[in-house]
Amino acid sequence: MSLRSLKLFIHKLTHWEYWPYQVVYAPISLLWIYYAIRARSLFFFNAANPSIRNGGFVMESKRNIYNLIPQQFYAQTTYILQNTSFADLKGILKDSGLQYPVIAKPDIGLRGNAVKKIHSESELHEYNKRAGFDYLIQEFIDLPKEIGVFYVRYPGEDRGKITGIVYKEFLTVTGNGISSTRELLNQTPRFQFQLKALQREYGDQLDRVLEKGKRLTLVPYGSHARGARFTDCSHMANDALTEVINNICTQVKGFYYGRLDLMYNTAEELENGENFMVVEINGAMSEPTHIYDPGHSLWFAWKEVARHITYMYEISRVNHHNKGIPYLNHKSGFRELYAHHVQNRKIAGF
Repeated sequence: MSLRSLKLFIHKLTHWEYWPYQVVYAPISLLWIYYAIRARSLFFFNAANPSIRNGGFVMESKRNIYNLIPQQFYAQTTYILQNTSFADLKGILKDSGLQYPVIAKPDIGLRGNAVKKIHSESELHEYNKRAGFDYLIQEFIDLPKEIGVFYVRYPGEDRGKITGIVYKEFLTVTGNGISSTRELLNQTPRFQFQLKALQREYGDQLDRVLEKGKRLTLVPYGSHARGARFTDCSHMANDALTEVINNICTQVKGFYYGRLDLMYNTAEELENGENFMVVEINGAMSEPTHIYDPGHSLWFAWKEVARHITYMYEISRVNHHNKGIPYLNHKSGFRELYAHHVQNRKIAGF
């Protein structure tokens, strides 16, 4: 093991945000078991968001969720079936009016896997050739900032609340006129973890020297698993922003629990309901991603995850008992979990 690899290993070991999620969430499984016993179902989450498949915990379709959101809140999006020929794809893209660059992403995805910014027809051809899954092509949202807003509303209530906000700083390097992009990446442990994925995507382009002061965003979306730095900005949850989020979420039928990822220009405009777009809405699988702020302890993360699982259980229980929304039976639940595992294997390392 080289000295650089050793330093990176120690950094990962001493910063829990990089640990496998199975390790981070292991203690929380005890709380899940407790609620599963009370609900008499391991899969009580199905009732959290009745309009979303499995409540949005596994195998949720982004396309179906977009269809629930009023169109003025999200970017133009086109659905592409697996094995669509490139000739047909070009026709679909032409009819849609979408222009490059666009974002391509799996219809059923997780943690930013297989999300790509597509700049040209040749790049789209390559993506389509490799994609062993249904996917979406979406208008690139040309706004500089991204946040994730966790939202909770109990059934029967007119207003929900914001329970956490994370600011997402994209994987970006700034040139000094001397160092290559690869060398700049190697200066930051967070970026070093992404080198293999970036090498697959950019190849020899990483060896180019950036002009002094030039900023290059290599991953133009806020995925922690793809090198974005997350900062807890829950202090942004004032009355004005809560009103904006409520206005969106109460128009999404059957949505009570989850995270909205938003692109926006300024906080002031966002609070006025102006100049922003919903990137996507995530359901019961949503993490309160403000926990990944490097300044937060693992104990803080456990408390926040436990708090949000409690919200999900309580909402599911109300929907189940008051509205007759069924929990997922165990046979169907395990079948869906297996299908989700298969889907994740398709998109991992894309």
